[in-house]
Amino acid sequence: MLTTLAIKNYALIQDIKVSFTDGLTTITGETGAGKSILLGALAMLLGKRADMGSVRDASKKCTIEGEFLITVYGLQDIFETLDFDYDDHTIIRREILPSGKSRAFVNDSPVNLTQLQQLGERLVDIHSQHETISLLSEKNQLEVVDAVAGNDSLIETYTKNLKDFKALQQNLQALIAEKETAEKELDYQTFLYNELEAANLSALNQDELEESYEKLNNAETIKEGLANCLQYLTDEQSGALETAKEARLQLNKLKGFASEYSTLWDRLNSTLIEMEDIAEAIADASENLDADPSQLFQIQEQLQTLFKLQQKHNVATVEELQEIESELSSKINTTHSLNQRIEMLEASLQSAKEHVVTVSEKIRKQRLAVLPKLKQQLEQNLARLGLPNAQFQFELQPTQEFRETGTDSMVWLFTANKGSLLAAMNKVASGGELSRIMLSIKAVLAQYKKLPTLVFDEIDTGVSGAIAEQMARTMEEMGAAMQVFSITHLPQIAAKGKQHIKVFKEVLENTTVTQLKQLSEEERIVEIAQMIGGHDLTDSAIAHAKQLRN
Repeated sequence: MLTTLAIKNYALIQDIKVSFTDGLTTITGETGAGKSILLGALAMLLGKRADMGSVRDASKKCTIEGEFLITVYGLQDIFETLDFDYDDHTIIRREILPSGKSRAFVNDSPVNLTQLQQLGERLVDIHSQHETISLLSEKNQLEVVDAVAGNDSLIETYTKNLKDFKALQQNLQALIAEKETAEKELDYQTFLYNELEAANLSALNQDELEESYEKLNNAETIKEGLANCLQYLTDEQSGALETAKEARLQLNKLKGFASEYSTLWDRLNSTLIEMEDIAEAIADASENLDADPSQLFQIQEQLQTLFKLQQKHNVATVEELQEIESELSSKINTTHSLNQRIEMLEASLQSAKEHVVTVSEKIRKQRLAVLPKLKQQLEQNLARLGLPNAQFQFELQPTQEFRETGTDSMVWLFTANKGSLLAAMNKVASGGELSRIMLSIKAVLAQYKKLPTLVFDEIDTGVSGAIAEQMARTMEEMGAAMQVFSITHLPQIAAKGKQHIKVFKEVLENTTVTQLKQLSEEERIVEIAQMIGGHDLTDSAIAHAKQLRN
């Protein structure tokens, strides 16, 4: 419930703060006193867009602040969804700065307008005669039926199941699209993969192949060079080995004279051993070198295949080609497995659909069960409100569509006159009848669910006498279960309020301002008497006012 409302520098309001009680609060005042200003400030507090034209003094900040006691509303879920700090005593503040910038705060944390609107609609519900038709939309009609049917838990389950179903549906559509795209590329990917697989990349060493190619391609030159090397080493007349052996022989004669000569002999002897080994290796290399044209051709083909593949795939190594081969294999396998994945997802989707349908059928069953009860309650309420011949007919039809709260479509048909054909309410109900229908609906809802603070803005227009008395009693009864505000010109309704607020204008320092005042019991008698008989108080008007209060 709204416990306090403070407004500064808004329209004709300079600085006011008023506290509210639970139950029914009536708000009265002459036309133009500022009741609509009060509603405008409340609407802005709940998320309506700010307007600099509403600021009283554009050089100063405009502030509207409301404190709400929300313990019994069960709003922890929306606070969590919106990432707000929850507090049983929640304070909302709107500010319009002189620069024109608007700011909003919930429990002193800044919030954006969309978030504020989402929270605001769970706190206060404002209705005027011109807005009652919105309550009669199919969505709201189903909400009324579901409240009476106690479908909250089922609808929560349905919503979760529907969310799961739609997620699977989206995944399936994405997978089918992926399959279509993959199948278009499959032939080319398979061709590339087969080409790489045929190259047998794992058995190839590019460095070794290139080295073998160079040896075989230059075999004659290499063979000739090796023969020359061998001759230089082993020629009996001038070969390096023979010359070195003669030098070793000379050192052998000298090594007994000093250790240094012995060391030189050892070194030369080691060198000779290495040279002899080198000569043998050169001879072996020359003997093993075979200019095999067929082997050269085979190596050349392998290298050409590698170079072409590397050029095609814009890489430089065999390892990179192997990575591409692995990626292509994975893509091909994924494409081949898509059909199986699609079949599995289709089975899951069918199962999810069955869950949604099962819960929607339970919702429909409970809706159908309470329609006679709802019809009786609404018609009884309207009879009290001066429409004794009012009749409702509820048409609940199943559809193939998964809708927000089930698979049903709904139409409420109505007539206020006996013998008249039933038709959609917006076609046959007058403004005054719609107001009474709306009040009846809210009165029924108050029995089944915790409604937010309800504000009725002159919905009693065009009503008087006994009907006004019954409307007042209905609001009073609603006030036993919730907080209700009624802005009214009718004394019968004003008298029923647990609290009575008067809106009036006065001139302060040559400036007209709107003021609010909580009336005492004596002041209420005077206010109600003036509503009955005008400003000139008469004994009969005062007596009538006291009678209404009692």
